[in-house]
Amino acid sequence: MLNYNNRYFRPVVNTENGEVSGETLFHYHQQGNIVTAEYSGGDVVQGHLIAKVDEHGRLDMRYHHMNVKGELQTGVCLSEPELLPDGRIRLHEKWQWTSGDMSQGAYIVEEVLTKITQ
Repeated sequence: MLNYNNRYFRPVVNTENGEVSGETLFHYHQQGNIVTAEYSGGDVVQGHLIAKVDEHGRLDMRYHHMNVKGELQTGVCLSEPELLPDGRIRLHEKWQWTSGDMSQGAYIVEEVLTKITQ
């Protein structure tokens, strides 16, 4: 099983209806098969996610955040990991809003090796 503890991720691709961008930084934590993260940057003021990780490192997550418009956004996401040649993790994610327009999208986030100040 992949270990997500104390790893940082940034989106590299997102669909137009998403709110995370290359300015958004995710900080992951893991205890057993529970993964949590806080995230902020770009259009996201502050957000959190919680996920259950399976034996293949896939994440079944729920998230919520406050955007720069003052709107509370919620959603679900299924994430498929890919181990890159340099040892970093890339996550291929399919998500859906559970608030607002209920639309769906997809994005890719990649691990950054050090925390980058926002």
